[in-house]
Amino acid sequence: MHARGKRKRAIARATVKEGRNGVTVNGYSLNAIEDPYYREIVSEPLAFVDEDFIQKHDVSITVRGGGKMGQAQAARTALARAIVRFTGSEQTKKKMLDWDRSLLVEDSRRVEPKKFKGPKARARFTKSYR
Repeated sequence: MHARGKRKRAIARATVKEGRNGVTVNGYSLNAIEDPYYREIVSEPLAFVDEDFIQKHDVSITVRGGGKMGQAQAARTALARAIVRFTGSEQTKKKMLDWDRSLLVEDSRRVEPKKFKGPKARARFTKSYR
């Protein structure tokens, strides 16, 4: 079962299938990720399935683009969507939505493009009359 998650510039694809490899992110085991905060974000959807599900299935997540936190949040969304699709459980979906809506629903905010007459998207160059 395939699922996709996006956050800012990061795009994650998650695949769930029968097997015993556990959860891998870009080829690395979830336990091999050094940053505990990153690991916690990615593994959050696993709290909604039993331990038996994790041991009997392979979850492979591929993430590209964006920064570290954007990638973590994209992987989290992709993993949650893949779990809901694979299990087909409305109860799991409802639990996830009640816990945190961003587990299943992407954040539509993107970086606003820079305009002329200013250093950033909304800021304007200062004007002085001397």
